[in-house]
Amino acid sequence: MADAAISRRTALCGAGAVLLAGAAGCAPARNPHEISLWNFYGPGGQTKSQNDWIIKLAADWNATHEVQVRLRYVPNKDYKAGPTLQTSFSAGAGPDVFLLSPGDFLRYYNGGALADLTPHLEPGVREDFLPEVLATRLVDDRVYGLPMEIEPLALFYAEDAFERAGLSEGDLPTTWDDLLGLADRLTTPDRFGMLFETNPGYYQNFTWYPWLWMAGGEVLTPDQHRSAFDSPATRRALRLWQDAVGAGSAPRRVQGEGGNDSISNLAQGYCAMQQLGIWGIAEIAEQAPGFRYGVTPMPAPPGATSTTALGSWAMVANAKGANPEAAAEFVAWALGSSDPACVERMRQWNTEAKTGIPPRRSVRRAAEEHGAFSDGPMQVFADQVMTDARPEPRYPPEVYRAISDALQATQLDGADPGAAAASAAEQIDAFLDGYDGAAIQ
Repeated sequence: MADAAISRRTALCGAGAVLLAGAAGCAPARNPHEISLWNFYGPGGQTKSQNDWIIKLAADWNATHEVQVRLRYVPNKDYKAGPTLQTSFSAGAGPDVFLLSPGDFLRYYNGGALADLTPHLEPGVREDFLPEVLATRLVDDRVYGLPMEIEPLALFYAEDAFERAGLSEGDLPTTWDDLLGLADRLTTPDRFGMLFETNPGYYQNFTWYPWLWMAGGEVLTPDQHRSAFDSPATRRALRLWQDAVGAGSAPRRVQGEGGNDSISNLAQGYCAMQQLGIWGIAEIAEQAPGFRYGVTPMPAPPGATSTTALGSWAMVANAKGANPEAAAEFVAWALGSSDPACVERMRQWNTEAKTGIPPRRSVRRAAEEHGAFSDGPMQVFADQVMTDARPEPRYPPEVYRAISDALQATQLDGADPGAAAASAAEQIDAFLDGYDGAAIQ
């Protein structure tokens, strides 16, 4: 590996630089008649419906294709916040197909690890995807990942906690001051009033972006060439999370898998309100069916509009695997086909196995025909939460880390939001001065 050449493009993407280094020199032997799919759903995952869906996906492919798919389950924490995926690529043993969020897209694209899926897509299928969700997977108008779902964020609340505090739906927060006041009122010796993610990682950044946007802030200037992070809006958004923790109405440590875990935090009474994504609906229905809860858009500052971030995991193919053509073909078959079986597969994923907003128009129509958004929390997400929404940004690891450091310093270490914002902006500008990778969005 010491002799492996690393191109200028790989060198400038931080941790992504090791991706090609490992692949170039000491990759283990691979079976070209087998492709691996790494995921955090199954087999052996916590949610049975998602476990069953991913197993059936592989079984359906294997029944009709010579190249077989082998599933590998990686627990949530290890996959999303741990080094498992990055380490595998460093060793030249990265999976043939894997799941990637917009937040980590540039690490792998700039590292040369993503295969172009465009040649494998049927005419018209690309246009079936909502453009704002597909955009973060495009480079030079080529497709490098297909979204599985759209995952907007909202405020979940426990109805029982509200009732015990003498509160009703009319008391739901509409401003940030309302939120802090309500969180304080709902806090008891046994329960926090509000929960924000406290674990550093792409997920924490993702959940904080809407608060930044609602305050009128941005991470970068419109041309993406300079930092816009050192601003009153940034300081205001950082202070909101800091104040919630400082008042004792939000925890310094979350339970279970993290701030994305609806069961360990909200359903089990650790908190009364939780910023959470639409996936919480399916989790609660399966794992805590008796739990009573509601969903409402996140509150905004006076004069601003409630805004959500659109998360979305995508399947991508490893350009350096043993059979990148088969891997890309599998991704297109799984999520990017006009075959009715593909549309039904995605409908089941987005409305039964893992609740989400379908990323394809045809799938959304099929879901509506089945009444998926006709009532309850799914209707709230579709009709209210999605009113003002922005895709999760894709930033290089260096930009992500500067934001993460500012969040951690202010939320948990008591740092001054102004100083943290200024420090992050300086780091971002220093990095952007030499950045030469794919366009940042």
